Amino acid sequence: MSSPSPSPSATGRPLVTRTVELPPSALPSDLLDLLPAGAEPMAWLRRGDGLVAWGVAARCRTSGHDRFADASDWWRELAGAAEVTDEVEVPGTGLVALGSFGFADEPGDSLLVVPEVLVGRREGRAWVTVTGAGETPALPDLTALARREPPAPPREVTFADGAMSGAAWESVVADAVGRIGEGDLEKVVLARDLLATAAAPVDVRWPLHRLADDYAMCWTFHVEGLFGATPEMLVRRERGLVTSRVLAGTIRRTGDDARDAGLAGQLARSSKDLEEHEYAVRSVAESLSPYCSSTNVPEVPFVLHLPNVMHLATDVTGVVHDHHESAGAAGASVLDLAAALHPSAAVGGTPTKVAVELIEEIEGMDRGRYAAPVGWMDAQGDGEFGIALRSAEVDPADPATVRLFAGCGVVAGSDPEAELAEAQAKFLPVRDALGPA
Repeated sequence: MSSPSPSPSATGRPLVTRTVELPPSALPSDLLDLLPAGAEPMAWLRRGDGLVAWGVAARCRTSGHDRFADASDWWRELAGAAEVTDEVEVPGTGLVALGSFGFADEPGDSLLVVPEVLVGRREGRAWVTVTGAGETPALPDLTALARREPPAPPREVTFADGAMSGAAWESVVADAVGRIGEGDLEKVVLARDLLATAAAPVDVRWPLHRLADDYAMCWTFHVEGLFGATPEMLVRRERGLVTSRVLAGTIRRTGDDARDAGLAGQLARSSKDLEEHEYAVRSVAESLSPYCSSTNVPEVPFVLHLPNVMHLATDVTGVVHDHHESAGAAGASVLDLAAALHPSAAVGGTPTKVAVELIEEIEGMDRGRYAAPVGWMDAQGDGEFGIALRSAEVDPADPATVRLFAGCGVVAGSDPEAELAEAQAKFLPVRDALGPA
């Protein structure tokens, strides 16, 4: 375990933050066009709105079992000392950090980053936030940024199995099904990886553009090399209202609308998928309940249609307590809620503790920050954390190598060959994003 940096900023001086409202016309239609190359670009976007950011005003790295609590403590200290001028005052303005957390307790390498420049757009409003240590930086020339040359696509990309071959992974799934049959657990989510190698370092802005275009209904994200387009909102907190979207139960699309409509109905009636989904929903509702004065769980899931797959989905909602003993007078922040929810049954299994232990025993790879919370938070405790699914990580030691991830929920009725096919389908968003337009 490591402790967060005790300094409020890289220089030890309190941060000074200023948010200025912009006319929406001042921004390009695609916010990703603003991201400069090589300046630690960050992103959190859905349907064209969201946040893009770059530069580092402050950063906290944590790890181990207490990684969420350490990051939360650092953030409260940082925000409490900061001088903030906010002309907009909506979630995502003022002092904001983007973050990404490790899946497992060990090593659990995680981080929160306060960018030097953040540009946001939400429901017809636009803004820019600048942050510095001790003094406010100048506002950037957004027009000049948007006119730069676009990123180049990765060249000569080849793909190879990661930690294990498809056949070996099928054996792991069969092992898990056997453990479930023996009554050890009800469900476990197993993941595998795929390695992509390009002829030159990958400019992450290229796959971000592709993912945002092709998966507009998902949340496209990037924090320190980890990028993707997740369909799953782990938790959103906005002025006391909490929402968590649960996805569990998947079927691959064919591209034929009539056939896909039939498959959607099949998914909605599948006892195996409904059982898997129920586990995940129950896990989320139970985790939120200590932090919320009320929760609402729809009785029947809906089918979420994405370009490559369809999922059973349920939106669980609640109202956060004004006060929680672990979170102070403001109640639980979005980061506190993300910590309470992770890992949910959707990415771990049921019972979660037993499932995570089995993952560590048989999965055969380090997930890193895959399938863990990724998103943003502001000084009021509002924000959004998704689950880092449909994702990949650029190798920091070799930026020409990208590691893709995909996982599947395994229950008593799971067929190893079908689970492998599902994993292959879940690789497609990032795999396609690394190719030419």
